[in-house]
Amino acid sequence: MKWITRENANVDRIACPWLVKRFVDSDAEFLYVPRDDVMRVAAETGAIPYDVPNVELGHVDGRCSFDSILLKYKLTSDPALVELAKIVHAADVKDDRETSPEGHGLYAIAHGFAVVHGFDDHKKIELETPMYDALYAWCQKKVSAP
Repeated sequence: MKWITRENANVDRIACPWLVKRFVDSDAEFLYVPRDDVMRVAAETGAIPYDVPNVELGHVDGRCSFDSILLKYKLTSDPALVELAKIVHAADVKDDRETSPEGHGLYAIAHGFAVVHGFDDHKKIELETPMYDALYAWCQKKVSAP
């Protein structure tokens, strides 16, 4: 399955590939293209658009794209993923930044990767994946604590 979004990714557009590869499709391929080309290339390739305006897996009804993927693929029964979604949402949605203290840290780290690696979105996925693995493990421990 191919997925497509805007280039120069940070936060949601990197967290979503982690989520998809770990819980939806381990063989997923991600395409990053200029903003104005997303829907055209999606139509040409059959890729699923995410984190762009007016798509199911975007910012809809107060959700960020990570939230929308969680909902569509029925991943909300995992309390650790729900906890991670709160952090991603806070990092990605400026008006909701105060809803999770960890969101501030994720925002800073994700934007730091964007500063260091610019438009090399696949490199950001490669380097940030272990961070999301670790954050998910932390969320698992947090939700299982008595």
